[in-house]
This record gives sequence, structure tokens and C-alpha cells, in this order.
Amino acid sequence: MTFLVTNIPYAQWLNPGDNSWQLVSATLVGLMSIPALAVLYGGLVQKKWIVNTMLMVFMGFSLTLIVWMLYGYNMAFGPQAHLGATGSFWSGFVGVPHPLLSHFAEQNQAVSGANTLVPFHFPTATFSYFQFAFAAITPLLFLGGLLGRLKFKAWLLIVPLWITFVYCINAALVWGGGFFAQKGAVDYAGGYVIHLSAGVASFVGAAILGPRLKRDRTTVPSNMMMVAIGAGILWMGWNGFNGGATYYAGADASSAVLNTNVATAVGVVTWVVMDMLFSKSKKPAFLGAINGMLCGLVAITPSAGWVNGLGAILVGLIASSVVWVSWNYLSRIRPFSRVDDSLGVVYTHGIAGLIGGLLVGVLADPGMTTYGVTGKDFNAAGSFSVGGWFYTHSFHQLWEQFLTAVWVISFTAVATAVIFYFVKFVLGGLREDDNTLEVGDLAIHDEEAFPTETFAERVSSLSR
Repeated sequence: MTFLVTNIPYAQWLNPGDNSWQLVSATLVGLMSIPALAVLYGGLVQKKWIVNTMLMVFMGFSLTLIVWMLYGYNMAFGPQAHLGATGSFWSGFVGVPHPLLSHFAEQNQAVSGANTLVPFHFPTATFSYFQFAFAAITPLLFLGGLLGRLKFKAWLLIVPLWITFVYCINAALVWGGGFFAQKGAVDYAGGYVIHLSAGVASFVGAAILGPRLKRDRTTVPSNMMMVAIGAGILWMGWNGFNGGATYYAGADASSAVLNTNVATAVGVVTWVVMDMLFSKSKKPAFLGAINGMLCGLVAITPSAGWVNGLGAILVGLIASSVVWVSWNYLSRIRPFSRVDDSLGVVYTHGIAGLIGGLLVGVLADPGMTTYGVTGKDFNAAGSFSVGGWFYTHSFHQLWEQFLTAVWVISFTAVATAVIFYFVKFVLGGLREDDNTLEVGDLAIHDEEAFPTETFAERVSSLSR
């Protein structure tokens, strides 16, 4: 019996429940990239672009992990570089880049600049992989605005540069204990760091890249069943996206999962009803339901564990309504009408992420605590909650959310433009030539999603 008690195969600081949930959550987030986005995007694009789209998703995922292990994780969540005076913006700008490759780095207790009074109860390997899955999906989201004309070689340069000089800096400032975190801004699971930045990057990148061929902009999706499968995996994967962002398998993780699904359901219904009432056709559309789903998922992400059920309903309703109007009317006005954002990322991720982040400052319920409160059920340090105007009658949280949004939009736009123009200079252009764009997958990869001949037929013809 003594042997069993003293030889438990866990470090004293490790909680197997927290560790297991965090690894499951990370895997769910990973599934949102591969296969979910590969399948979703593959179904939305023309048949001739399916292979190119899927390969870009897989390559973006892989490149991000390499960057993350070599230096990205510590840029975002490691010790601050302190590039300026203590307490200044530059002091909390970014972490010191160094690798995460040793046994010591992977298996010791996770520590972050954003740690609360409650320590992490899992190793750095768990925390790093969870955060990698967040980092990886971000460039894949803004890829949706660039499909159908971007050079494959350009994508191989854009991903590591963007992760390094945009994502890691935003993550350090908001999540890694940097300047905006110190000022009180919050982003539960990435409404700003992931979705708002992806929407901005998509819009800026698409503007620099130029539009698709004219006839490519008027075709229908290649496979609606693929769209449904990808969207469904994305929705269910979001349970890990928001449910894992509390970092503990506690009550707030449960609330985050429930609120995520409530806001999403409301987003779906709102968009479909608005299509039926206000669109030209007055008909419900499945692609409209997918847009509503994305609005709900994205908008609840920055507040999933900080709003109650009523707040989740309002988030889904407001975000889906505003984005529906933006999609149908703002898209007709310059500069939006001049930019070919292939899949509307600036609307369903950029605008929805901005709305969700601002609504934290309005709807966050201070009774929704992330780690517990001192009392008979929780007698330890570490209570943390967020209060919006509706409950506190104070605009402080909304103001901090607004300032952070201004930074993310401005910095991401400028840095993305610099990266795209740099890659354009290095490669002599960002776009495939028009002849290649006419052919698509076969010209770029010598593969196609649905070949007219089967492998068996080819073998049979060679044997004759």
C-alpha cells in the first residue's frame, strides 16, 4: 500500500484531470484546422482549387509548429524581453525568443507571464501544444481570404513571418502578461488575438494580392457536403477552443462550453431568419447558416467563461445581426467593395471578433469566476472575474477592450502589409500567372481532387 501511495507516476504539482482535459482540448482545437478547415474550405472553393487549398492548410499547420518549437512559444508566453522601462509599453511588448526543445523545457511545470495566483497543474508540453493549436489556426483563417490566386511558395514564407512578427507579439501583449494584459484587457480564447487579427490580415492581404479571375468569383461551392462536415467539426472543436481556455477542468470550463454552443445556436437561427425576412430571395440558405454559426462561435470566444447564459444569447444575436448587415450592405461600399476577400473572413472573423471583444466590456458577469472565490467551497487565493458595464455600471473594462482592439487592428494591418510586400519583392510577385489560375491544381501540384481516371484504369491501360 505504501508503494502505491508514494510511487504515483505524477509530479506533485500535476493534476491528471486538468492535464487530460487540456490535452483533449488541444486536440479538439487541432481538429478545427485539420481536417475541419481543409474540408470546409475545400468544399467552398471551385473544384480546381481543392488540392491547393487543402495542402496550404496542412503546410500552414506544420510550419507554425516548427516556428513555435524553435522560438515562437517563448516569444508569446516566455519571460518578457523588457525592451523599455518597467511598466512601459515596450517593457511588456514581447517575450524573449528561445527554443522549447529540452526535456527540462517540456516536462517541467508550465509557467506563463499571464499566470494567475493558481498555478498551472500540467507540464509546459501541454500548455505549449494547446497554445500552438491556437497559433496554427490563425493564419489558416486568413488564408480563406486569399484562396484562388496566391502562390504556394508565397504561403510558405508568409506563415512563419506572420506568426513571428504578428501573432507572437499580439499574444504576448494580451495573453502573455504583456502591456494590455497588465492594463486589464482580457480575451478569453482569442476573439482579438486570433479572429480580429485574422480578419484584418485577410482584408489587407487580399487587397495587396488583388482579385481572383472574374469568372472564379461567380461560381458556386464545389461540394456542400464537405462544407457541412467541415463546419460541423469546427463547431464541435470549439468546445476545446473555449472550454480549454480556462486551463482547468473546473466549473468555468463547463460554462464556457455551454455558452459557446448557446451563442452559436442563436447565431445560426438569427442569420437564417434574417435571410428569410430581408434577403432578396427571402429564402433560408445553408451557407447563411454557416455564416451565422461562425458569427456565434467567433463572437463568444473572447467572453465564453465571463458571460452568463443571457449574455451568451445576446452575444450570438448581436454579432450575427451586425455581421449579416455588414455582409449584405457594407460589402457594397469602398474599400470593402474593392477587395476580393474570397470567403468573407473580414466579416465572420474580423467584425464578429471585434463585436465579441467589445461586448466583454458590456456583458461580462463578475459572478462568473474563472478559478473560484474565497469561501466554504473554495478557500484559496486565485479568484478572478471580469465585470462589464451592465453589472458594474463602469466603462473601464469596455475602454480597455476598445484600446486593445485599436492596437490589434492597426498593428496587424501595418505588419501584414509589410510582410506581404516583402514576400512579393522576394518572389517577384504574390499571384500565380493567369494561365495557371485558369487550370488550378493540375498546373500547380499535378494533382486534382476528383481525377477523371481511377488509378486502376491507369494501370489497366498500361498493361495492354
